[in-house]
Amino acid sequence: MQTAYFGRRYLLSASHRLHSDALSDESNRATYGKCNNPHGHGHNYVVEVLVGGPVDSDTGMVINLATLDELVQTSVLKRFDHTNLNYDPLFVNQVPTTENLCRAVFKVLKSTLPSGRLEYVRIEETENNFFQCYGD
Repeated sequence: MQTAYFGRRYLLSASHRLHSDALSDESNRATYGKCNNPHGHGHNYVVEVLVGGPVDSDTGMVINLATLDELVQTSVLKRFDHTNLNYDPLFVNQVPTTENLCRAVFKVLKSTLPSGRLEYVRIEETENNFFQCYGD
């Protein structure tokens, strides 16, 4: 059976401070540089989601766009948009790097996706930095 893919982009604004309690203050500054600012800093992230799977013969879709939008809105945007990621329970024991944010978004969406297979989540942090997390 042939696989088709549907991708969608979302905007998410959040702040974070890159700091590890396992490192000394000096090591944190050396590792994270200006991203270790005690007051944090923010990004306007672009979150890209790609779902793959067979095309439903009745709807002609891999996943309904409205269904995916609602899932991302309730599971990701309501949770992370306009927040400080350091205070989210997912990041209590890990540094809220964009790598870890990408992994967290992938995990949240994969566990709630009603149809299709979550192929990847891609997060653009800046015009030069992006991060991707793929499925199994």
